[in-house]
Formats: sequence, C-alpha cells, structure tokens
Amino acid sequence: MKALKELKRHLKQGQVYRRSDLAQWSNAVDRHVKQLVEEGTLQKLAQGLYYYPMKASFGNVPPADEKLVGAFLKSEDFLLTTPNLYNSLGVGTTQLYNKRVVYNHKRHGQFVLGGKQFDFRLKHKFPKNLSEEFLLVDLLNNLNELAEDREEVVKSVKVKVLEESESRMKRTVNEYAGERTKSLFNQWLSEESLAHA
Repeated sequence: MKALKELKRHLKQGQVYRRSDLAQWSNAVDRHVKQLVEEGTLQKLAQGLYYYPMKASFGNVPPADEKLVGAFLKSEDFLLTTPNLYNSLGVGTTQLYNKRVVYNHKRHGQFVLGGKQFDFRLKHKFPKNLSEEFLLVDLLNNLNELAEDREEVVKSVKVKVLEESESRMKRTVNEYAGERTKSLFNQWLSEESLAHA
C-alpha cells in the first residue's frame, strides 16, 4: 500500500505516462498500474500508455492530442495536423475528417490512442509549426485523399499560391513538397512569369 502511495505521489493530473515512466517509481509496476486503473486513478489509452485524468464538473477531461502523441512516440519532435485545417485556406475544401495526421521520424501506420485514430507518417522533414504555406503544400501532397472535386481545389490553390510571398512559398515547396507538387508549383510559376513577360 505504501509503495502504491509513493507511485501516486509522482503522478500529475492531465499527464500521459508510458509504462516505462511509471516503472521508475514502482517496484511492482504491472501490479500497481492494474490497481490504479481499477480504482480509476489511471485510464489505459493503449498498450503501455496511461492517462491520469483531469477532473472537471462534467467528468474527466480527455488528454490533449499533443500529450498522447508525445508519450506514444517518446519524443516531442512531431507535427500534428488534420485535413480539416485545409478548410481555413479558402480554397473550396469544406469536408470534415475524423482524422489526425502525425508527421514524425519514428512510427508509421494507423494507431488508436485514447479512442482516437491517428495516422502516423514517417517524414524526413516537417516544420516545427503549421503555416499557411505548409498547409497549401500539404494539401497538394495529399490531394488524392480529399473528398472534394480535386480539379476545382487545384485551381483555387493555384490562385492562392500565386498570391503568397513567392520566396516563402518557394522555400516551403523546396523543403516539404513531393515531386508532383513541386512540378505543379514550378509550372504555375513559369506560366505566371510568361504572363508578365
């Protein structure tokens, strides 16, 4: 009982823990974790992943996606996004997707964490933060996954891309675009320069 109390002392509400995090404070981690889950102190999110819920007047607050992903990857080096963010670009996308995409250097595949579906994609490079330029490039990279009329979306993206700062857009395309997106962007730029010649 004393050992379980000692483990509890280290737990913070709102945090997500891996089994290995908990093992440093317990001499019988599996037994203690089982007890903490049974009494409702911890919630099991996935194999080896646990959450100490924050309480609110309406019940437990679910863990933040960033905390879930950070604990799962054992890393803060990832970019969390969703195709829903394309809707903020004003290029004609309106669909809502129940999908979270995680660009990272460690895992690839679909994983359910805390009852939510995450699509982990191994990427060589991704930015620290989301920007409008990156979302435009990301949309074109993932065009074949969209439910909208793709031709219409591409026309709108072209207009939007040519309105953006050319140097920032070029940098983003060079760093993060797939081959198809790069050639599309270069084609638009050459058409634009011919039009102004």
